[in-house]
Amino acid sequence: SSKSHPGPVVHISDNPMDEGKLLIGYESGTVVLWDLKSKRADYRYTYDEAIHSVAWHHEGKQFICSHSDGTLTIWNVRSPAKPIQTIVPHGKQIKDGKKPEPCKPILKVEYKTTRNGEPFIILSGGLAYDTAGRRPCLTVMHGKSTAVLEMDYQIVDFLTLCETPYPNDFQEPYAVVVLLEQDLVVIDLAQNGYPIFENPYPLSIHESPVTCCEYFADCPEDLIPALYFVGNRQKRQGYSKKEWPISGGNWGVGIQSYPEIIITGHADGSIKFWDASAITLQLLYKLKTAKVFEKSRNKEDKPSTDIVDEDPYAIQMISWCPESRILCVAGVSAHVIIYRFSKQEVTTDVIPMLEVRLLYEINDLESPDIEQVPTPSGGPNSQPIVLQSHPSTSSSSSDGIRDNVPCLRVKSTPLKQSAGYQVELVIQLVWVSGEPPQQITSLAVNSAYGLVVFGNCNGIAMVDYIQKTVLLNLGTIELYGSNDPYQRQPRSPRKTRQPSGDVRDNSFSRSRSSSVTSIDKESREAISALHFCETFTRKPDISTSPCLWVGTTLGTVLVIVLNLPPGRDQRLLQPVIVSPSGTILRLKGAILRMAFLDSLGAIIPSAYEAWREPNAPEDKDDKERLKKRRPVSVSPSSSQEITENQYAVICSEKQAKVISLPSQNCIYKHNITETSFVLRGDIVSMSNSTCLACFCANGHIMTFSLPSLRPLLDVNYLPLTNMRIARTFCFTNNGQALYLVSPTEIQRITYSQETCENLQEMLGEMFTPVETPEAPNRGFFKGLFGGGAQSLDREDLFGETSGRPRPTVVTHIPGPGGMEGVKGAATGVGAELARARWALDERGQKLGELEDRTAAMLASADSFSKHAHEMMLKYKEKKWYQF
Repeated sequence: SSKSHPGPVVHISDNPMDEGKLLIGYESGTVVLWDLKSKRADYRYTYDEAIHSVAWHHEGKQFICSHSDGTLTIWNVRSPAKPIQTIVPHGKQIKDGKKPEPCKPILKVEYKTTRNGEPFIILSGGLAYDTAGRRPCLTVMHGKSTAVLEMDYQIVDFLTLCETPYPNDFQEPYAVVVLLEQDLVVIDLAQNGYPIFENPYPLSIHESPVTCCEYFADCPEDLIPALYFVGNRQKRQGYSKKEWPISGGNWGVGIQSYPEIIITGHADGSIKFWDASAITLQLLYKLKTAKVFEKSRNKEDKPSTDIVDEDPYAIQMISWCPESRILCVAGVSAHVIIYRFSKQEVTTDVIPMLEVRLLYEINDLESPDIEQVPTPSGGPNSQPIVLQSHPSTSSSSSDGIRDNVPCLRVKSTPLKQSAGYQVELVIQLVWVSGEPPQQITSLAVNSAYGLVVFGNCNGIAMVDYIQKTVLLNLGTIELYGSNDPYQRQPRSPRKTRQPSGDVRDNSFSRSRSSSVTSIDKESREAISALHFCETFTRKPDISTSPCLWVGTTLGTVLVIVLNLPPGRDQRLLQPVIVSPSGTILRLKGAILRMAFLDSLGAIIPSAYEAWREPNAPEDKDDKERLKKRRPVSVSPSSSQEITENQYAVICSEKQAKVISLPSQNCIYKHNITETSFVLRGDIVSMSNSTCLACFCANGHIMTFSLPSLRPLLDVNYLPLTNMRIARTFCFTNNGQALYLVSPTEIQRITYSQETCENLQEMLGEMFTPVETPEAPNRGFFKGLFGGGAQSLDREDLFGETSGRPRPTVVTHIPGPGGMEGVKGAATGVGAELARARWALDERGQKLGELEDRTAAMLASADSFSKHAHEMMLKYKEKKWYQF
C-alpha cells in the first residue's frame, strides 16, 4: 500500500491479547498491524516523524510510539487515521494545534499499567535542545507527575521489572534496570523520589582507567572486615530500603579459606581495595589521593611545573604492608604519599610535606651536586630537610630557570580526613636547574623501620616518615662509590620536557641491556627493585641486621645497612644511620624482584609493626606497653648469632640466581630466556613450598622450584599484545595471578593443580529453575465473548518446519541414480497417475459408504428416541403399584 520503501524495521512485537497480530514499526514513521493468519495488514498508522520504539498497552487496544522530535504518540488500534494523544514530555505545551517545539529524540519508551492507579510511561532521551551540558536522563511519567532522573553516563538500554511475566495482564512495575556505558543502575518505582538500589556488584572498576594493580593472598583475617567497615561509611545516603531485586542464579562454592585482596590504582589518583576471596569481587574501600593537592580550575590556572598534560595524579606504584596497614603510593608527577589506617575521622591542620632534590648531574664521583647539611646522626649520607607547612613559593632562579619547585601544590588549608587511610606524609621531587623530576621507577615501605625508599633514573632517596626527614639522597653512580665496575663519567641532565603521551606506559621504558658491552649506550642507570630485610650484609657477618637491597636496570644489586635506634621511645628521638655495605652482586638484565629464604627454603617475610589505632587516646598503661613493644621480626635480631644459612633469590629480566648468605656464593643459576625478557617475576608460597613465577614478553608463564631453580612449568599462555598486560600482571601466593585483559576486565588465572581440580565447584549458575506464576484469569465474559488472549502456534509459521510439507503427506523414496533411472521413472508416470486416480476414486467410494452408514445410524438413533418417548408417555400416569 506504500508508494515508497518504508525504510528499516525498528520494532516488532505481537498484540498481548492476540499472538496472531504483529505490530511492525518502520523508521520512516509507518506502523503496520499485520495479521499472521490472513497474511495481510489490518491497519496502517502514519506519523511524519521517525520512530525509535513502540510499546503496547496490556489490553492490546492501544500502543505508544516514541519519535525523533521528542514526541510520544498514543494510538488506538482501530483508529489508524491519527493518534488519540500526542505528548511532548520535555517540550512546551501544544496550543492551537501548532506543532510543538522539537526536542531531542526519545530513544526508547515503555508503557506499564497498574491495577489500582495510573500507568507508568518510562522513556530515555527527549530533552529540550537548550539543555546543553545536562547529563543523560531517564524520565518517569506517572499520572500528572514527571520525574527526570539524571545518570552519570550515557544510557545504553533500560528494562522495567514487573510483578507478572505475562504481557496481557496488569504489569504492576516495581523497578527499572538501567544499563549505562560504565554502570548498572536499578531504580525503585515503589518509593517516593524513585531512589536507586544499592548495587552489590563491582561495575566501576574502570570508572577511571586502571594504571597499576597489586594482588595479595593470605592476608590477615581482620583486614577485610576493617576495610569494609570504613568503606561502608563512604556509601552515599538515600538508597532504597529494599533489597536488590535481581536474585537469579547461584554462587559457586569456593575452596579457598584464606582472604585475598586486590588493589587497583587509577588515572584520577584514586585507589580501590577489592575483596577477591574465592571467586567473588567486591569493592571494599576507595581512597582519593588527589584530595591532598590543590586542583586547577581551568587550563589557564594550570601550573607551568606540570610534567604531564593529562592525569597528573595517576598512580604508578603501590607498596602495602597488610599487617601494619601502612600504604605508600607513587604518582606520575614524581610524588609519594604515605598513609596510615584509622577508624576515626580527623582534621589535619597542616599536611606534612617534604621536597627532595634528586640529581643526576654531579661534579665528581664522591659528592652530589647539592649542599650537604651536617646532621646530628653523624651519617655522611643523611640530609635533613625542613618540614614545610605550605608549598614552596620559589618557582624560578634569578635567571628564570625553574628550580626547587614540585610539580603539584599541596593544600595549605585544613584537610578533613574520613575514617580509613589518612595522610601521614607527602614527598615530592622538585625541579632542579630547569630539569623536571623523573618519574619514580621503584618503591618500598617498611613499618617496622618506619622508612620509605624510592628511586628513579637519577638515583635513590630514603625517608624516615616517623621523624619526617630524608636519610639518603644519592645518584645511582654514587651508590657504587669507588667500586663502580663501569667507570662511567657523569653526564649532563636532560633539559627537554617529558612527552605528554600515555604516561602510564612510561614506567615500562627501561633498559633491555643483557651485556656489559652496551653500558656506554645507556644514558642512565635507574633503580628498578627495592627490598627491606634482616639478613647478612657482608661476608664476615655472623648475625643478621636490618638492611635495604637495591637492584638497578644494569643488573646490579647493592646492599645498604640500616642502624636503627633501640626501643620505641629512642626511635622518636635518635636518627636512623644509613651506610653502604660494599656488597655488590650482578646479573644479566634489569633486576625485577628479590626475596630471602631460610635454611629450609621458606620465605622470610620482612619485619613489620602490628597495626594499632593511631588516633586513639593513650593512657599511662598504654604508653608503658608501647615502650616495651617491639616490631615483629620473623628473622633473628641483630644481636643474635646464627649458624644457619639464608638464601637470597634474585630475579632479573634474563636470569635468576640463588645466593647463599653470608658467603655470597651463587649456588644455583638459571637463564630464564635468551630471546625474550621477563615482564614480571614473583617469589611466592605454594603448597608448603616456595617457587619463582615468571611472565615473559613472549607470553610464556614459567615456574621454578626454590632454592634449586628447577623448571616446574612452562606454558605459552598469552603473548604481550599491549602495555596494559605488562603493567598489571602480578603473581601472588597459592598459585594465583591476575592482569587486566581489557580496560574494563580483570582476568584471574591459576597455576595451582588443586584449584584446577575444583574449578567446576567454584563456578556459579546463571539460571535457576523457579515455579511459573499462575496465568491471568480470563474471566467469564471475556471467555464467553472471545475477549481474552488468543494463542497461535508460532512453530507452524516461523519454526524449522515452516514452509515445508508435513512428513505424513510426502515421503521421499530414493530410487536408482543416473539418467537411466530418470528415464525409467518417466516411462511409468502414466501408470503411477492411473494408480493414484484409482486410489482416490476408491477412497472417495469408501468415504461415501461411510457417510451412508453414518446417516443410517442417525436414523436409527432418531427412531429409538421416538420409541423411548412413547414408552415414557404410556407409563407416565401409572402408579408404582400398578406395574
